[in-house]
Amino acid sequence: MAEEIKNVNESKNFIEEIIDEDIKEGKCQKVVTRFPPEPNGYLHIGHAKSIILNSGLAEEYNGTFNLRFDDTNPMKEKTEFVKSIVEDVKWLGADFGDKIYFASDYFDIMYEAAVKLIKKGKAFVCDLTADEIREYRGTLTEPGKNSPYRDRSIEENLDLFERMKNGEFPDGSKVLRAKIDMASPNINMRDPIIYRIARMEHHNTGNKWCIYPMYDFAHPIEDATEGVTHSICTLEFEDHRPLYNWVVNELEYANPPKQIEFAKLYLKNVVTGKRYIKKLVEDKVVDGWDDPRLVTISALRRRGFTPESLRQFVKLSGISKANSVSDYALLEYCIREDLKLKAKRVMAVVDPIELIITNYPDDQTEKLTASNNPENEAMGEREMTFGKKLYIERDDFMIEPPKKYFRLYPGNEVRLMNAYFVKCTDYETDENGNVTKVYATYDPETKSGSGFTGRKVKGTIHWVHQDTAVKTTARLYENLIDEEKGVYNEEDGSMNLNPNSITVKDNCYVEAAIKDAKPYESFQFLRNGFFTVDYKDTTADHLVFNRICSLKSSYKPGV
Repeated sequence: MAEEIKNVNESKNFIEEIIDEDIKEGKCQKVVTRFPPEPNGYLHIGHAKSIILNSGLAEEYNGTFNLRFDDTNPMKEKTEFVKSIVEDVKWLGADFGDKIYFASDYFDIMYEAAVKLIKKGKAFVCDLTADEIREYRGTLTEPGKNSPYRDRSIEENLDLFERMKNGEFPDGSKVLRAKIDMASPNINMRDPIIYRIARMEHHNTGNKWCIYPMYDFAHPIEDATEGVTHSICTLEFEDHRPLYNWVVNELEYANPPKQIEFAKLYLKNVVTGKRYIKKLVEDKVVDGWDDPRLVTISALRRRGFTPESLRQFVKLSGISKANSVSDYALLEYCIREDLKLKAKRVMAVVDPIELIITNYPDDQTEKLTASNNPENEAMGEREMTFGKKLYIERDDFMIEPPKKYFRLYPGNEVRLMNAYFVKCTDYETDENGNVTKVYATYDPETKSGSGFTGRKVKGTIHWVHQDTAVKTTARLYENLIDEEKGVYNEEDGSMNLNPNSITVKDNCYVEAAIKDAKPYESFQFLRNGFFTVDYKDTTADHLVFNRICSLKSSYKPGV
């Protein structure tokens, strides 16, 4: 993984250059990185970049990578999210060792750190309301003004803070604030809140605490406590770095961590915000956080993406300080490249019509062989059953075809893949004019592999044998978002959803070779795309397939 990150460009990325310099100057003996998610939702593709980057750097420098939950806000956090995040990080191949860290494990340390700041005259208890604090803060162009409670004595602040901890005051009635500079050009440094009163049960500490630290205060303490050397964050934390440095410096850590910011991973026309994904889940627009139309890591896994494809996607997207937007087509390119040598190739008819070979014996079948993957001979061959009654794709037959249509139509001859030439002789339709059956004759001299050279055909179509094919469900996906309108409606902030984002084919037939396929197992359905077995809806009696992506795209990375 580290090697993949390292080779994003011919030269090292800017984070590696910083680490190299720190090692050279003796500022860092052993690299320690971390991934610090808040357990308030499922991880998405942007988090995958951070996981792959942080764990990859630790691996590259023979260091340590910590998985730590920033669980300082019990209002939104759930054990369900903790479990899903652990699963996602493991699935991506990030090695965080045997221990999982929690910010809540350091609540005693954080409390003592706050007491230390009070004793140094660097923190005070403030009784202003939230609205008043906002009013006192000032603006980007005007300085703030001091709280009337800023000059409380150290003794009074220590007493009030302990009483806050003991639950003597109502929620929201008091906060603990750092005492820095209300005239700072950086609003984050204008006496920020570092503790608030909140009577909420915590998923890890229960009801032990009724005061909780704010993220900007807790995070640097967590990093310093764990010995993190390089705290790698996304760009929105750049303006918070002075506060991060203030906390570790005022608390006098001997080897304070260094915060470094990099650009987030953005995908065009894709929903990544937890708030919006949560709304889609709650409104039942999707069937959960792992709906294959989403780009949560669990959804991508269910859709059929692999850890290798996501690592390649991060590599090609690059590590920099400049914000950029990647195309979903790049993600599809990466999974195609990964699966083309891994996935077995089989025939599946997604929208079937019957094909009757009229001159094939009624009571006879035969076994044909085909390569499981012509690009990877090590995957071997499989047997297929051929007989009189087959299924072909509805799109592979037309009564009145346009020019350059080389598939089956009355009087035309095509090759059945890995089988014989067949020539259409007739067809049947229902009362609505829809084709229900196609009749054809086959030429026994044209068997695949026989060396037949008597004539050529321009079209090859796939098929399955009716009696041995396995009936399955296939789900075909489009973008969840209407790409012409963009993700969000500018008038009301709602999402512009694509009503055709999923098409369910309940009458899909797959050759018998994959009747025992397992959840998450992926295949190339010839001419239809890459598909994976859905873990959630597949049963012992019925396979459900999710299409990962189509087989081809005009997209080329870097073009």
